[in-house]
Amino acid sequence: RPFHVEPTNIVSVNDDTQRVTDEASAMNKRIHYYSRLTTPADRALIAPDHVLPAPDEIYVYSPLGTAFKVDSCTDGYGKNSSMVTIFMIWNTMMGTSILSIPWGIKQAGFTSGIILILLMGILTLYCCYRVVKSRKMIPLIDTSNWEFPDVCKYYFGSFGQWSSLLFSMVSLVGAMVVYWVLMSNFLFNTGKFIYNFVHDINVTDIVPGTNGSNKVICPSAASGHPPQNRSVMFSSGNNTGFGLFEEWWNKSQTVPFYLIAVLLPLLNLKSPSFFAKFNVLGTVSVVYLVFLVTVKAARLGIHLEYDWFTENDFFVPEFRVLFPQLTGVLTLAFFIHNCVITLLQNNRNQENNVRDLSIAYFLVGLTYLYVGVIIFASFPSPPLSKECIEQNFLDNFPSDDIMSFVARIFLLFQMMTVYPLLGYLARVQLLRQFFGNAYPSIFHVLILNVAIVGAGVAMARFYPNIGGIIRYSGATCGLAFVFVYPSLIYVISLHRAGQLTWPALIIHIFIILLGLANLIAQFLL
Repeated sequence: RPFHVEPTNIVSVNDDTQRVTDEASAMNKRIHYYSRLTTPADRALIAPDHVLPAPDEIYVYSPLGTAFKVDSCTDGYGKNSSMVTIFMIWNTMMGTSILSIPWGIKQAGFTSGIILILLMGILTLYCCYRVVKSRKMIPLIDTSNWEFPDVCKYYFGSFGQWSSLLFSMVSLVGAMVVYWVLMSNFLFNTGKFIYNFVHDINVTDIVPGTNGSNKVICPSAASGHPPQNRSVMFSSGNNTGFGLFEEWWNKSQTVPFYLIAVLLPLLNLKSPSFFAKFNVLGTVSVVYLVFLVTVKAARLGIHLEYDWFTENDFFVPEFRVLFPQLTGVLTLAFFIHNCVITLLQNNRNQENNVRDLSIAYFLVGLTYLYVGVIIFASFPSPPLSKECIEQNFLDNFPSDDIMSFVARIFLLFQMMTVYPLLGYLARVQLLRQFFGNAYPSIFHVLILNVAIVGAGVAMARFYPNIGGIIRYSGATCGLAFVFVYPSLIYVISLHRAGQLTWPALIIHIFIILLGLANLIAQFLL
């Protein structure tokens, strides 16, 4: 028995060696799970053989947020410190929904909006706790490589499997539609700025606005539809050329179609690994938006007037019956429930998961509060009404505003790199379920991508309202992943353990009813 090891020798193994062994074992379990998401030929979610214990390219995403590799900041053992874990959760949740928070506060009322952001943050955090704890409440089964859809399948069978796929696709496709609408918006304004600058054209939009160097506009006051590219030329330039440019560079009629030539080929790539290198742009964009909001507020000042129920020409009441529109947006703004297990299982100190998740949620809520409150409070009323706050608050700044131009450039490039990642995730989830292969053929992939791109173009053409799209998709996927499944799984697990009490049952039924009411209200208001 030449390889026999006496028990005394096992005891003498030092802590570092044991740690490497434990981490490698844990990582192998994670690799096994992620390898099921792709075909053997597709390495996008599979660790290379020569790299252990850290996986190579494991992506997590938030619908409207960013997608990135979970091992990008590990400690060499495939684990993250608490600070890195907190940052990754913050970075994942901080998405384009931040652009609609000021509009949501306007719909709910200033005071009500602040209260709702706090309450929704607390509620979604609690439901996130339930997701994290869900797999640990399953007895006698190794669930170390399970994700939340696996837990749903365990408790609800094939219904849980297919319904979780459906709601996951709603969140993914909803995110891609919002991205297409925003990319069309940013590309239009960027092109307009560059054209006017190159041709030395002074243009003013036919919309009400403030005067001076810190101009704020009210596009929705010009018509009953989302802002278009109508403008008047005041000075130098070729009138004919400018008119032709406006005809072929239209926010809803032409620009959404131009994006097809760039993004559709990228969606058909087998692996999106190249685009993951640009995930830092998401952080840069959010930081720059916070900087922009701060500078604009310092220049514009604070414009607030408190009235609880009476609306006047310039201000909105502190409470409005349209508040569910904000809760719909916030459901997606705080949505991380489909990937939180992946993020936290890479935390070096698992006992700190609850603390780190709470801190991350606090920072996310603080960021949303800061941007939403500052934009709402500094919006110049009078002369403009608070009703002028757009679903994308950058639309309240003209296309020739330098700071807004930089923000649009950042966001446009970031979204063009994240969009193929979201398309890849949608392809993996859907095609693998139906065909057992994430890339059955170029024909299958092309049909799926054309359908997704077609949905984005149609929305950008006929319904370019990102606040509406976000709240509908947020309330829909949130009903399942945030409110219903975590609560039901918790109640069922307590019942099976003989620990279910009436207060726990009532509380979680109430949470489910809140999610259902949130969804129904989106279609009534």
